[in-house]
Amino acid sequence: MAASDCNSSGETTEGDGVSNPSEGREQGLTRRDLLWKGTLAAVVTAAGSSVLLSEATAASGQGHAKYYDNFPRHTEMEHRWAMVIDLRRCVGCRACTVACKSENNVPEGVFRTWLKFEEVGEYPHTRPRYLPLFCNHCDNPPCVPVCPVLATYKRDDGLVLIDYDKCIGCGYCIEACPYGARYLNPVQKTADKCTLCVHRLEAGQKPACVATCIGGALTTGDLNDPQSDVSQLLGRYPIQTLKPEQGTDPMFFYIGLDGRLVQEGAP
Repeated sequence: MAASDCNSSGETTEGDGVSNPSEGREQGLTRRDLLWKGTLAAVVTAAGSSVLLSEATAASGQGHAKYYDNFPRHTEMEHRWAMVIDLRRCVGCRACTVACKSENNVPEGVFRTWLKFEEVGEYPHTRPRYLPLFCNHCDNPPCVPVCPVLATYKRDDGLVLIDYDKCIGCGYCIEACPYGARYLNPVQKTADKCTLCVHRLEAGQKPACVATCIGGALTTGDLNDPQSDVSQLLGRYPIQTLKPEQGTDPMFFYIGLDGRLVQEGAP
């Protein structure tokens, strides 16, 4: 009987393996060796969603590793992108929302970045409170392990991204996100969300929302660099994250967060 191998998709293919036990012994292999190798291949295939490296990265030795459900802590990463939102500086102008839609060609009716507004206090002593909202690029993102085709992944610099060529638009990740940060793109028929303008970061530029914030409320930087602006802010002021009880470990941190705005965050 010809030996069978498992490919990366879990399918079984016929190979040119050992045709009988005597040939196996001639090649230094016993039946037990063959069974062990077959079992090992099956286990590796079944665990394919554990920690995977993209095919391009594995081939070139360059680029970013893609992690699926075993997520490294940010202290183990060379870089760890994060954002600090200083709500004391937010004036509710929505420049971040407009800049994001323009930069990323976001269709009408959906948003990668949005702003929640509410008046707090009692009339006539009310005051506005604003809450900019994004994908939180969580350290433990629930959207990643639910993807049946591994289209949603976490990079080794902490960014949670989507491979649009793989995404089938099933919506599992949209349902899994506790922040309402994902949506179904009505044009490309895939899941979509904030990428922290990864194309700008890789070019040494600030995300569009950060570059256009007139109040200086948004700050991005490398959390692993103690001299970065985000590290300095986190060390200087008390910070909060959205829905910490979800256990997602968000990497978007808020200064001056008003809990009354957090309950329903989706646009």
